[in-house]
Amino acid sequence: MSDKVSLNWMEDLAFEANVNGHKIIMDAVESAGGRNRGPRPKPLVLAALAGCTAMDVIPILRKMQVIPEGFGIEVEAETTEEHPKVYHTIKLIYIFKGQNLPIDKLQKAIDLSQERCCGVSAMLRKAAHISYEMRIEN
Repeated sequence: MSDKVSLNWMEDLAFEANVNGHKIIMDAVESAGGRNRGPRPKPLVLAALAGCTAMDVIPILRKMQVIPEGFGIEVEAETTEEHPKVYHTIKLIYIFKGQNLPIDKLQKAIDLSQERCCGVSAMLRKAAHISYEMRIEN
């Protein structure tokens, strides 16, 4: 299996990426010469990380017959000071909503994703320390 993404320059520092037939505009902030018409590339990596692990966690929980009322992930990352500025630490916060959720099953789904399933986590772990925690909201 392979993936292919195309990218075309629009103007200034705006670029349009075609990802699986979906268009994503990336741009820089005004102070850097862009017009802020889309996200910056590095935060999109964090969105990919959250999406990858979320797409593991929900199917794993379904197999365990656990369906939360709501689910989301927040990602916090710190970059190095020197160039090229890369993420050196990344923290994932898995947020489940619902009553009487089985904490052990939620944790198992997260652990399976992080340790065995999520390819984006596996790639990023080679460059940054990734930690994660779980929160439950009612």
